[in-house]
Amino acid sequence: MTMEDDTDEALEAFRAEARTWLSENAPGDPRPTTHGPEVREYDAAWQRRQFDGGWAGVSWDKEYGGLGLSPLRQVVWYEEVVRSGAPTESVFNVAMGHAGPTLIRCGSAEQRAFHLPRILRGETPWCQGFSEPGAGSDLAGIRTSAVVDGDDLVINGAKIWTSQAQWADYGELLVRTDPHAPRHGGLSWVIMDMHLPGVDIRPILNMDGYPHNCAVFYDDVRVPLTSVVGGVGNGWGVAMETLAAERGPAFLDLRLTRLRSIDLLVRRADHVLPDGHPLRGRMATIRAEAEVLRSMAWYQSSQSGDGPPSAETTAIRTWFVQLQFASSELAVDLLGSAALEMTETTRQWLEDFSAMIAGGTKDIQKNIIGERVLGLPR
Repeated sequence: MTMEDDTDEALEAFRAEARTWLSENAPGDPRPTTHGPEVREYDAAWQRRQFDGGWAGVSWDKEYGGLGLSPLRQVVWYEEVVRSGAPTESVFNVAMGHAGPTLIRCGSAEQRAFHLPRILRGETPWCQGFSEPGAGSDLAGIRTSAVVDGDDLVINGAKIWTSQAQWADYGELLVRTDPHAPRHGGLSWVIMDMHLPGVDIRPILNMDGYPHNCAVFYDDVRVPLTSVVGGVGNGWGVAMETLAAERGPAFLDLRLTRLRSIDLLVRRADHVLPDGHPLRGRMATIRAEAEVLRSMAWYQSSQSGDGPPSAETTAIRTWFVQLQFASSELAVDLLGSAALEMTETTRQWLEDFSAMIAGGTKDIQKNIIGERVLGLPR
């Protein structure tokens, strides 16, 4: 993709094409809010419709089944998806957002050939098995073990806060294959078939009453060594590729959805708040910060190259999660006493309490920014 391909005129032509397709194909019915298999069925149908229409994997290389277009066009596509009202929350977010990109960068030819088409077609949701009861933000402290036994790994341990594991066919599992190696060594990144004997998935109800996450237990689960990505003992480097994608472009569509909700919130607040009301100052701050995030998204995409996303992506994620909670808190305050009912606004606020913890606490992320971006001492 050359710079000439991303002129303003070319991007607007692409935007018009995407807008037309979405106006004709975006789901007309809302995504289910239940806990059953209909959630996966809905998401699979929407992902498959994008694939059949030629819109799955906009920025994935053509050799992996994508469109091979620039990151800027990926942003345009996400903006139009959000504008159309099509759902961005999906049980395929992990598969599309960082399992697929991790396999593209680190997987074997066989792993890519098997998994990538199934992800794009909406056949195999993935989940992420990184955090453990004693190791979350401190990822190097994981204890789930994997012992080489012939051509297999035998896995024992537990993971927690595994988002949407109850619908997943595969998982990104980080395990310790060498207990004597340094903390960041001796780890392996494994493609886990979530239907194997010995895998026990237990959904956890969040404060909003929805099972966003699960606890997953592994009891003598046998996984073939061919499921290891990047080689046994090289899991830390592969996991950093995964986290770089997760903190960077992976969930850009969800971030843009939140920006749209902030726009709608500001309009509503402008109508109901009298001049001089204390909430107007917070509203103005959130609106300005939303514009900063929108600019960050475009900047990040314009800087994307052939290498992995830089640590600067952590700054964007950290900014977003703080904005995410501040906006839902403002929405609840605008509701006043009506927020005591379990409205959609209240449910979103309760869900967003986890935003500054999931994927590494905001404090850990700020340390990363200080050390890797600003060059400050540990």
